[in-house]
Amino acid sequence: MAVIIACLGVLVGCGVWLIVGGARKAPRRRIHVRWPRLDWRSPWTIGAALVAVGLVVALTTGWVVAVVVLPVIGIGLPYLIGTTDRGVDIAKLEAMEEWTRSLSGILTAGAGIEQALVGTWRSTPAPLKPEVSRLVARLRARWTTQAAIRAFADDLDDPTGDIIAANLLLGAQRRGDGLATILEGLAESVALDIRARRQVEADAAKPRTTARWVTIITAVVLAGLFFTGDYVAPYKSGMGQLILLVLLGAYGVVLAWMKKVAAGPPPLRFLGDKAKQGAS
Repeated sequence: MAVIIACLGVLVGCGVWLIVGGARKAPRRRIHVRWPRLDWRSPWTIGAALVAVGLVVALTTGWVVAVVVLPVIGIGLPYLIGTTDRGVDIAKLEAMEEWTRSLSGILTAGAGIEQALVGTWRSTPAPLKPEVSRLVARLRARWTTQAAIRAFADDLDDPTGDIIAANLLLGAQRRGDGLATILEGLAESVALDIRARRQVEADAAKPRTTARWVTIITAVVLAGLFFTGDYVAPYKSGMGQLILLVLLGAYGVVLAWMKKVAAGPPPLRFLGDKAKQGAS
């Protein structure tokens, strides 16, 4: 009650200050105030809005824990029960397969490896466009072919990309005629890798879907219990709200652990500076 009275006093004081300021004579000139544009999708904006809602809930119902729980749920829960980035990885793998086939076709026509790499830039699929653009820019900036290909492998940051880059390095050193055939066979291997990763992603999506629905049902049930019945009345005390915060935190830790297990270990690379750092 004391907190509510203090807030009302602050609001009344602000109102009096605004009235007094508005009654003063102001010079006749236009002042253009540029308010900053708020990005409502920003985590900071969402978090601030949820903190404000939590304060209102705390003042009106006595559930002080809402000031902490609402922002954490609003920001952290979509991340914990959301999808992974493996779909993006698979799309990049498909782009690698298409790009490797295109590179093999240009090499078959008799072009050198540097000319073939530059020639694939316009037809490169969108998921691979930034990496190939940097590769072409390095070649045009007079980088050595080997250095540009190694940097390309680091940009891809994928074991399959390391295999492609290793074959390109071998072709740049040997300057033989069999690189086009090797790349064509490598594209078939990448296609098999894509099918395997899709199967792994489908198997990993099942426990994530189960956890997502269990979390949604639990949240709906808890919200219903808060507004109906006396089931959550013992948690309204200071110690009860602390225990509730610990229980919700434990549930969040379990969700984070499940997400980490479903993501699996990062793929191991064998080429480039990042692989050396991982080995050391």
